Amino acid sequence: MLPYRTIADAEAALGRSLTSAEALWFDYSAAKSDYFLYCHNILFLFLVFSLVPLPTVLLQLARPSGFDRFKIQPKVRLSSSKIFKCYKDVMKIFFLVVGLFQLASYPTVKMVGIRTGLPLPSFWEIVAQLLIYFSIEDYTSYWMHRWLHCKWWYEKIHRVHHEYTAPIGFAGSYAHWAEILILGIPSFLGPAFVPGHMITLWLWFALRQIVAIDTHSGYDLPWSPAKYIPFYGGADHHDYHHYVGGLSHSNFASVFTYCDFIYGTDKGYRYQKKLLRKMKEDRIKEEWKSDHSTRDLKDD
Repeated sequence: MLPYRTIADAEAALGRSLTSAEALWFDYSAAKSDYFLYCHNILFLFLVFSLVPLPTVLLQLARPSGFDRFKIQPKVRLSSSKIFKCYKDVMKIFFLVVGLFQLASYPTVKMVGIRTGLPLPSFWEIVAQLLIYFSIEDYTSYWMHRWLHCKWWYEKIHRVHHEYTAPIGFAGSYAHWAEILILGIPSFLGPAFVPGHMITLWLWFALRQIVAIDTHSGYDLPWSPAKYIPFYGGADHHDYHHYVGGLSHSNFASVFTYCDFIYGTDKGYRYQKKLLRKMKEDRIKEEWKSDHSTRDLKDD
């Protein structure tokens, strides 16, 4: 709850006029508790989980002509009933684990210094903090993910997430409840080390889930803006991890690919890509030779 009764009080405390964004924030948050504002995460995550996967899920169901070439595992198709079951299972985990964890974690959020007051952070402050959060989460998640592929942890916990060998967007959060809690730890480390504003925290959790949905979408769409993010793995990189399955010791990256490259856990993936490129080149050469042979016969 903001410690100002009016906008005039807030401007007097800051020694300047409020920006339009700060005025909107004042109007919305002035009479609301910090705990209530933090609980907005549950609503935002519900909307992200429910809506963001829909475009690629609908692509898979409708199968419009010309889009099959963008599906990473085109031979694997899930029925609408299986997709809906995946969504129901994810929602069950969301309300019973993610939602309750969000509610219970507020004391930690308050303790580390996440603020709700004025002034609001600048655009570049938000960007800088989000980059730090992604970097910390990515590195720690890489090692936790590798750990989950040890025999005991895989068989008892992580195998649930690998039930979808050709993942869809909804499967980004399809996992054992213990895995949700384990991999939730890296998500909190960035805000704990570099606490920011509640708005930044909202953005962080929403963006992190959008990335998880994208990497599990099953489609490598050439016009995706994520293609311009340096070292971003995306769906193509993570899909290989699911394709290999429980035997996978490759592509553990959460967001970026540099850990897999540095620690040599992308060798299988890179070998497969090299093999596929060679097969494509050989096919093009064969088609070219066949085409020219046909033309020569016609000329004769």
